[in-house]
Amino acid sequence: MRPEPQSSSAKFDVSRAAEYGIQSRVALAGYDACHELTACILAASLSSGRAARILVVGVGGTAQEIINMSALEPLWTFVGVDPAPAMLETAAANLEAHGLMEKTQLVLGTVEDLALDEPFDAATLIGVLHHVPGDEPKRQLLRSIQARLKAEAPFVVACNHYRYAEQPLLLQTWAERWRQQGATPDEVKAKRARIMQGADPPSSEQAVGTLLQECGFGPLQRFFSSLFWGAWVTHKQA
Repeated sequence: MRPEPQSSSAKFDVSRAAEYGIQSRVALAGYDACHELTACILAASLSSGRAARILVVGVGGTAQEIINMSALEPLWTFVGVDPAPAMLETAAANLEAHGLMEKTQLVLGTVEDLALDEPFDAATLIGVLHHVPGDEPKRQLLRSIQARLKAEAPFVVACNHYRYAEQPLLLQTWAERWRQQGATPDEVKAKRARIMQGADPPSSEQAVGTLLQECGFGPLQRFFSSLFWGAWVTHKQA
C-alpha cells in the first residue's frame, strides 16, 4: 500500500484539516447520518453489549466514526490509522474533547504498519477509497485491511462511486448544495475543484463490489446513499 499515502494524503494539509469537519458535512448531505448508521450496522453485526476491537482506516479529521461507535458501544476500543499528520492531529483533538483517547490508539502511517497477529473484530474505511488513485492501489489497501480482520468480520466501506464527469446532474446538484449553504459562485467553483483534486472514485456500485470480492470480502449490502456517495457493509470471507 506504499504508493497510496504518498499520492493521496499530501492534499490533506493543515488548511484542509482545519475545515474538514464543516466542509464534509456540506459536501456529503447526511454526513452524520452515515456515521451514525455505521455504528448501528456494526453493532448489529457484532451483537451489542460485548467488547470488540475496531480498526478505523482514514480516521483523520473528525474521528466521527469513533465518536459515534463509542457512544453506542462503550466496551469497544479502537485503532485509528491515517497517513496525514495534520488530519491525525485534528482527530486527536476531537477524541480528546470527547474523552475517548484512553480507548483509542492513533497510528500515523498506513494499514501495513499494523501487526498481522492481532486481528480486529471489524473495520471501517469511510471517505478514503475515492482518494486512492488506480485500481491496484485500491486493491492493495483493501487486501491489507482484509488480512488484519478476524474471519467473517464486518467491514464498512463508504466512498464516492461514480466518475464525476459522467454525472453532470449530480455535479450541478453538488454546486447547488454549496450555494444553498451560502457559497458564492466563485467559492462553489473552488470547492468543487478541491473535492475533485486527485480523486479517482470507483465507477459504480458494481465496481466497488468487484474490488471487495477480489480482495477476499463477500457480497456487499448498501445501507446509505447521497448523490455520489454510497456506504456498504460486507464481511471477510472465511
